[in-house]
Amino acid sequence: MLKMNNITKTFNSGTVDERVALDHLSLTLRDGDFVTVIGGNGAGKSTMQNAICGTWQPDEGSIELDGVNVSSLPEYKRARYLGRVYQDPMMGTSAGMEIEENLALAERRGRHHTLRPGIRRGEREDYRRRLRELGLGLEDRLTTKVGTLSGGQRQALTLLMATLQKPKLLLLDEPAAGMNPNETEELMHTIHSVRDQFGVAILLIEHDMNFVMGICEEITVLDYGRVIARGDGKTIRNNPKVIAAYLGGDD
Repeated sequence: MLKMNNITKTFNSGTVDERVALDHLSLTLRDGDFVTVIGGNGAGKSTMQNAICGTWQPDEGSIELDGVNVSSLPEYKRARYLGRVYQDPMMGTSAGMEIEENLALAERRGRHHTLRPGIRRGEREDYRRRLRELGLGLEDRLTTKVGTLSGGQRQALTLLMATLQKPKLLLLDEPAAGMNPNETEELMHTIHSVRDQFGVAILLIEHDMNFVMGICEEITVLDYGRVIARGDGKTIRNNPKVIAAYLGGDD
């Protein structure tokens, strides 16, 4: 459902600050896949996600989402295929609004506005059911202000909001950043729960290797904009190129 074919992107081309961010990068995800991308600073992870979202156009190559070539489409036209969760959960939520209000905004995004008042009973029951499946007790706190939730709870809510319109691909950009071990454990459970609910393909970027090894099914390793390894956790841990470029090891 995602095909990136030979994507190349160079920033500040022709200047002393020229930097190749992506170097003929190819990556494929099928429906329901869960792929984690790791790499050191400057490896091209965020640049890759921005390429998928349409934040900028690649210099070369093509990108397909759900069989549609979106390489030349602007960001807002690609949004219907995508859900995105950032490091900071408050980027995807409104702290001063209630849980159910945030969910309603996410569900109605892109729809024509009407004079219909408030949140209907059926919508509220649907939100309660979806929250219950996350296993965090948020289904009994629909009128709680989002700003009072823990980091793990806020990120769980953000994940749910990102999937309400049933995207084909969910992009997670270091969602465990700044979380304590308990919150990280909750987030792992939530990601799997959301995937089971919606059957969405997931592309995760993450630095926390304990988190990655505890959640991943397949890992792709980037280095200077190129894929240097793919495989499961054990394969990646034992790959000499990965050890040298990212994981580190004894001389």
